[in-house]
Amino acid sequence: QVRLEESGGGMVQAGGSLRVSCLVSGRTFLTYLMGWFRQAPGKEREFVASITWSANDREYADSVKGRFAISRDRDKNAVYLQMDNLKPEDTAVYFCAVRERVIPYGQARGLMGLEYEYDYWGQGTQVTVSS
Repeated sequence: QVRLEESGGGMVQAGGSLRVSCLVSGRTFLTYLMGWFRQAPGKEREFVASITWSANDREYADSVKGRFAISRDRDKNAVYLQMDNLKPEDTAVYFCAVRERVIPYGQARGLMGLEYEYDYWGQGTQVTVSS
């Protein structure tokens, strides 16, 4: 049984910062990808950021580049998303996702933003940014 638990969401004013965390527990496996997606009210879930096992590759949605930073702690099996200069349009439920399946060499970047490439998902944490 694999469990992903997000934490750190909350309410903040525009221009503020939040850090959301995701802890993976249960069965031990290599997490080839760890990522964050978000879903705003009335919208489809969208990619936010992702990081590979080695942390050599990181990908960000254009809407968050320069404001968000993803990191991971392999010892704790955790992934973090530091969100700075938050905007009201960042308001959403933020979901953590991980991939257990092996990634063919050199193909990580092509997979990182695709929901179906992830194997396990958390329940989400609410982030609300007021104007």
